Amino acid sequence: MKPLNSSVRSFVQSLVAASVAMVVTLSAVPAFAQSPVVPPAKPSGFGSSLQPDAFKIDTRLTVPSKTGGIIQLDRIIAVVNNEVITLNDLNDRMSSVAKQLQKQGTTLPAQDVLQKQLLEQMINTQVQLQEAKETGIRVDDGTLDKTLQRIADENNVSMTEFRRLLEQDGIGWSKFREEIRGEVMMSRLQEREIEGNIAVTEAEIDTQLALEAREATADQEFRLAHILVQVPEQATSEQIEVRRKRAVQALGELRKGTEFAQVSAQFSDAPDALQGGNLGWRASGRMPTIFLEALNKLKPGEVSEILRSANGFHIVKLLDKRGRAATPQVQQSHARHILIGLKSGVSDDDARERLKRLRERIIGGADFAELAKVHSDDPSSSKGGDLGWISPGDTVPEFERALTQLKENEISQPFQTQYGWHLVQLLERRSEGLSADRLRAAARNAIRARKVEDARQDWVRQARDRAFVEYRLEEK
Repeated sequence: MKPLNSSVRSFVQSLVAASVAMVVTLSAVPAFAQSPVVPPAKPSGFGSSLQPDAFKIDTRLTVPSKTGGIIQLDRIIAVVNNEVITLNDLNDRMSSVAKQLQKQGTTLPAQDVLQKQLLEQMINTQVQLQEAKETGIRVDDGTLDKTLQRIADENNVSMTEFRRLLEQDGIGWSKFREEIRGEVMMSRLQEREIEGNIAVTEAEIDTQLALEAREATADQEFRLAHILVQVPEQATSEQIEVRRKRAVQALGELRKGTEFAQVSAQFSDAPDALQGGNLGWRASGRMPTIFLEALNKLKPGEVSEILRSANGFHIVKLLDKRGRAATPQVQQSHARHILIGLKSGVSDDDARERLKRLRERIIGGADFAELAKVHSDDPSSSKGGDLGWISPGDTVPEFERALTQLKENEISQPFQTQYGWHLVQLLERRSEGLSADRLRAAARNAIRARKVEDARQDWVRQARDRAFVEYRLEEK
């Protein structure tokens, strides 16, 4: 049995270790706990007001023991609007994350610290999923099955093998399905609420290009990690001071020599907190000015002082830095493909199986171009499926992702896009300088990426502040 490849493993690890919490399935909770918990009316602007004592319900899920005592099976530890999170939910997540941190070689934070960290993440996920459902976003089983099939196809495994590999890594199939369903729902919600409202002006692009031109001889890329201690929107001065002291405590741990990943797991509110806060390589032109000014003063291995932004308090660590090429380059791919288009009378299974048979024929010696002329529904069929040279961003994400994973002359497994089912072969790659149009497109994408990330953090914080949340973790 072959192991999960790096793309699947990193994807699965991100589901376990990042801020995405699994959907709370109330069907697993005893019957009386499934009843919606309706919060009382609250004043505008209060996101976590406590319920009055008269409204309290018994949060213990118990059964009588044979000796006449009570055995506690589970209990509610948080109420999020009209849904609950149970201790078993949290313990399941604790177990998964603890295993992942151990695999990464990260020292585990204290149990109570990790509990609170994960509970906050689960609450944030629950809030987003509720908002998605309330605004009509649904992911039906058919769409979910196609998403899972695409993940399996991209990694050259059958669905049966994919399930077995996940379970071998300790990830149950039904829970994985619900995690993916939740991921798709939250992605659609954020796309609608955030990305659709982001605009990049021509003036902003001109400014970005001018900045890059000035920095062309000294422009750098930084590999960094960060810690974010988030401050709620419209926070009081007392709340801000509490969060500032938490950031000071985190910095103190770093100054004492505690590893960054451990401090991130314990203190950071960022989505990547349980992955060490690693942001990877970032070009100077794509970073907030507050980060860039701090990083320019650091040597690799050093950490910044506490930085203040609208989102909260930050600490950044410079892991490495490197110069960038004076002339931007883009990797282009020369490819050809066969498309089975979406049409009546052709099911997804039929299209996929048809392309699998064509792939076997090509591997067996059949001519790709001749088969494309006969079988492809794409206009490129007259040219043997030849698409010419393709640059990043020229195709839909699913096609680009499949093409990126191929080696020269390799043929993909069948995969699906909005246009139908594809079989693609990478012929060769090359690096080319960017044209003026592509330079502007790259600048637009960089600006948009910055704006989307800033807006996403603001939106998540606002959604969390609007929610009714009651904590019961400390109750016994």
